[in-house]
Amino acid sequence: MSRPQSPEPALNVQGASSIGLGDEDAADGTQHSHRMLSFSDALLSIIATVMILPVTHTDISPEQEFDKSIQKLLATRIAVYLMTFLIVTVAWAAHTRTTFIDGVTFPVSLPLFRLFQVVGKIDDTLALLNLACMMTITFLPFTFSLMVTFPDVPLGIFLFCMCVIAIGAVQALIVGYAFHFPHLLNPQIQRSAHRALYKRHILRIIFHGPALCFVAAGFSLFFYPASYLLMATVIFLPYVSKAASWCRGRLVGPREPPAHSLEFFTFDLHGPLSKERVEAFSDGVYAIVATLLILDICEDNVPDPKDVREKFSGSLVAALSESGPHFLAYFGSFATVGLLWFAHHSLFLHVRKATQPMGLLNTLSLAFVGGLPLAYQQTSAFARQPHDELERVRVSCAIIFFASIFQFAIWTTALLQEGETLQPSARFGGQEHAFMFAKLALYPCASLLAFASTCILTRFSTAIFHLMQIAVPFAFLLLRLLVRLALAILRALPRLALRPAPTRPAPGGPRDDTCSPLLPAPC
Repeated sequence: MSRPQSPEPALNVQGASSIGLGDEDAADGTQHSHRMLSFSDALLSIIATVMILPVTHTDISPEQEFDKSIQKLLATRIAVYLMTFLIVTVAWAAHTRTTFIDGVTFPVSLPLFRLFQVVGKIDDTLALLNLACMMTITFLPFTFSLMVTFPDVPLGIFLFCMCVIAIGAVQALIVGYAFHFPHLLNPQIQRSAHRALYKRHILRIIFHGPALCFVAAGFSLFFYPASYLLMATVIFLPYVSKAASWCRGRLVGPREPPAHSLEFFTFDLHGPLSKERVEAFSDGVYAIVATLLILDICEDNVPDPKDVREKFSGSLVAALSESGPHFLAYFGSFATVGLLWFAHHSLFLHVRKATQPMGLLNTLSLAFVGGLPLAYQQTSAFARQPHDELERVRVSCAIIFFASIFQFAIWTTALLQEGETLQPSARFGGQEHAFMFAKLALYPCASLLAFASTCILTRFSTAIFHLMQIAVPFAFLLLRLLVRLALAILRALPRLALRPAPTRPAPGGPRDDTCSPLLPAPC
């Protein structure tokens, strides 16, 4: 079998092998973990996204102005949402790793730590332990709601940290169970004479996050800001550790590797991610966000039959017309989510391999995509609270800008290693390079322009925002034509600049009368 050139063929090889071994696995009560991984990915994408609901349901009465206190409240809730979203996606990031051993791709799975880099097969007990881990993760949105509603009360932080500690405990049970039954381990560890050493190293990695959360839970009882700082450390600890190792290597030189290296289990900042699972997780986030947009309309904008009879003389059309701004905000927000997904899809269509920095930027983009229901809530409130429309437009523009600018950052990061990360057509000079640049730059430029316009034309802020939402889809339709026209003009400009200008004869000098004589030549 030829060596795979990219992660995609490797995954296909894995799938083919799993089909061939399915009957044998079923006979001994074990099975491959592909479907369980898909279930875990779907669950994690849902949990990460629904954490925006406590922020979108912030109760702001129509009589209440969008003043500094409201802005501070929203800013605090958004910051807590971003932190918890990143913690959950750190949990998911372990699912995206793949490791190549003797030509076979082993999936890496389970939150926070790459447990299924160790576990090759699962039985009923491991499946139940994984479900217990997923159940604990599904409880995180409740603890987040407590943190958002009562940011100064330590109970929400304490429960959140206890959930992370419980997740680590379940993962430790999975590791202990798998090493107790070595036939569940992947073939490399099964054949290794250093299984006990591997087990201690894996458990040490597993307990990094829970240990930080244990300290954060203690600080929450008397100084809760330190708890938030420690929880944020969970997100960036792998990157800080990698940066510290790089600096130490530069200062004192590379360390001598041990005789039996455990680098197989270390976190590599620049290691490849599974492109397919990055796409699957991202698609799940976009789909859930698009679905969340309709929930409030189904809940709040279906007229009550009694109100229709008494206030609108039985006319359902007149009753629904009262919710016109909500429907306008829904269609505009859905178009924004759909076009951001389309840009993401087009980007990863040209990506061959996703590096770890690209994964981090994708996570940040998804975090702000998860905030689009908040943008919908703000824009749908224009009719109820017109005096606050300027601030609400700016909040919506900022969310759209950050969601799209991180997509553009993924593209620019991929260009730094274009030989490994991008298809030839998307690299510098490729036929799709300019088109992808324009497609990914469209939403950042449009949202930034709308934000800047509201600073000048404050009276027309709502009209400017709706114009942006309407114009961008049409710009997407005409984008390829506009890019081709712009490239043709740019190619024509150098030719026009290099074309020699016609020379004019000097005054009193000889004239060339052979071109267009006005009089016949003399006889």
